[in-house]
Amino acid sequence: MMLDLARSGEDLRAVIGFHSALTTVRPAAPGAFKSKVLVQVGAEDPVIPAEQRLAFEREMTAAGADWRMIVYGGCGHSFTNPNGNPTGTAGFFYHELSDRRSWRAMIDLLDEALV
Repeated sequence: MMLDLARSGEDLRAVIGFHSALTTVRPAAPGAFKSKVLVQVGAEDPVIPAEQRLAFEREMTAAGADWRMIVYGGCGHSFTNPNGNPTGTAGFFYHELSDRRSWRAMIDLLDEALV
């Protein structure tokens, strides 16, 4: 939801997504983004395949957004949640190292955006 709010041109300082969907029915218009954007996804996430990541890159670039995406190798969906796969669904699993790295990346962006 935060990505869509930022796509609408809302005056936000930062938008951060952890294994969040990247698709939208309303792509951002050029110049719409006022916020910095950080999305963090797992390379093996079945919910956010490579095609979706590439489409997001194209959208952010076309919109002129200040964006970054970190793709963590060896990670699936819910990589920040130790209890993120109670049903044992393939592609959903916790990844401790990427969880720690993603937290640091979020703090770095917040330090930059909230100055």
